[in-house]
Amino acid sequence: MEAIPARARVYVACAVLGALLCAARLPRTPALWWAVVLLAVVYAGCERAAARWRFAGTFYPVLLAGAFLLPPAAAALVPLPGALLSRVEQRPYALRRIWRAAHLMIGVRAAGSVHGALGGRDAVAGSHFPYALVPAGAAVLAFCLALTALDGGILALGERVPARRAWRGLFVRSLAPVAVHGLAGLMMAVLWRSPYGPVAALLVLLPMCVSWWVFAQYHRERAAHQATIRALVQAVDIKDGYTRGHSERVGQASMMIARELGLDDERVEVLRFAGILHDVGKLGVPTRLLRKDGPLTPEERRVIELHPEYGHEMVRGIGFLGEARAAVLHHHERLDGSGYPYGLVGTQIPESARVVAVADAFDAMTSTRSYRRARPVPAALEELRRCAGAQFDPRMVTALVRALGREGWHPVVTAGDEPHPFVPAPQAADRSGARP
Repeated sequence: MEAIPARARVYVACAVLGALLCAARLPRTPALWWAVVLLAVVYAGCERAAARWRFAGTFYPVLLAGAFLLPPAAAALVPLPGALLSRVEQRPYALRRIWRAAHLMIGVRAAGSVHGALGGRDAVAGSHFPYALVPAGAAVLAFCLALTALDGGILALGERVPARRAWRGLFVRSLAPVAVHGLAGLMMAVLWRSPYGPVAALLVLLPMCVSWWVFAQYHRERAAHQATIRALVQAVDIKDGYTRGHSERVGQASMMIARELGLDDERVEVLRFAGILHDVGKLGVPTRLLRKDGPLTPEERRVIELHPEYGHEMVRGIGFLGEARAAVLHHHERLDGSGYPYGLVGTQIPESARVVAVADAFDAMTSTRSYRRARPVPAALEELRRCAGAQFDPRMVTALVRALGREGWHPVVTAGDEPHPFVPAPQAADRSGARP
C-alpha cells in the first residue's frame, strides 16, 4: 500500500517518539559503546544477507543478545542501523524503514528492561543456569508482546485491517520462532561474558545463519509455487474470460468463511488458494464448450463436469496446497449426493470443498453475467439458505452470512460490454444449468 493514511503516520510518529525515549539516558562507558557498535554492525550485516537471500524476516538473536548483555537504553540502539538500511519493498521507503527501526527499538527496550529487572544480566555474567533461563524467557515474552501490540496497531491503522482481526494470532505465531532466537541470543550473551569473549559468541550465529538460509530457500520455493498459481488463474481467465475475476473473489469469500469458522491462519490461507484454484481444470475443457453460445447437450455437460478432475491432476503435485487439492476436486459435490464428480454425501465431502462450494455459488449469483444481472447480496444469501442442507453445508452458509453482515461484500462486474460465451450457471442460481 503506497498511500499511508494520516492516522497511520501519526501512529508511526508516536512510535518514533517512544523509541527516542527508549534510548534516553545512555551510559557513557567506552567498553559499552564498543559492544553496542559491534552488535549493531553484526545485526546490520545479517539484515543485508537476508535482503540478498530475499528472506522476509528479522535476525532476532543479535537483538536479544544485546538485550541480555547491555543496559536497556544501550540495547535499544542495536537495531537502529540495520533497520534504517534494510530492504523495503513498498513506498514510502523512508517511512517504512523509520517504522521498522522504531518498533524494533521499543521491543528490544522492553526485553532488556524485563531481563534486567529479574537480575538477568548478573545471571548471564555468572552463568547461573538454569536460573538464567527465567529472565531470558520473560524477556522473550516482553519482546513478543511489544512487537505484537505495535504490529497490530499498524495493521489496523495503516492496512485498514478490522481491529477484531488485526492482533489475532500475531503473538502466538511469533512466540515459537522468537523463543528459538532467544535461546541463541542467550548462548551468545553467556559466551560473550565468558573468557572466550565476543569472537566465541559470534560463532553461535553460524548454525543460525545456515538454518536461516535453508528456510529462505523454502520461501523461494513457496514464492515460485504462488507465481505458478497466479499464472494458472490468469490462463483460466483468458480462456474463460466471461468469469474473469471470479477466482479471486471466490478465494476472498472462502477466506471470509474460514475466518468465521475460527480456523487457524495457515488453513485460512490454504482455503484462499482453494477458492482461487477451484476452476483451474477448465484449462482441460475444450474452449468451444466454454464459449458455446447456447445450452449444452448432455454429452457436452459431461465433458464440462470433468473439470474438477482435470484441476486436481494439475495441482496435486503442489505440496503446500494441502487440503486445497481436495476442494478443487470436490467443490461441485452436493450434500444430498447429486453432485459430481463422485456423488459424495454429507461429511464425505471434504470441509474445504464445502467452504469453496458456498463461496463459488455466492460469487456467481452476485456477479453480472452476459445472460442475467447480478442478484443483490440479500437475495443470494436467501438462495443459499434455501439450498442449505441439500446442496450446501448449513454451517458454511451461516459463516458466510455472519462474515458478510460484519464486513460487507462489494462484487465486481465480470461481464464486459461485449457478449460473453455461455458456461453452465451454478446450481443454486439455475438448477438446470441451461442459460436462462
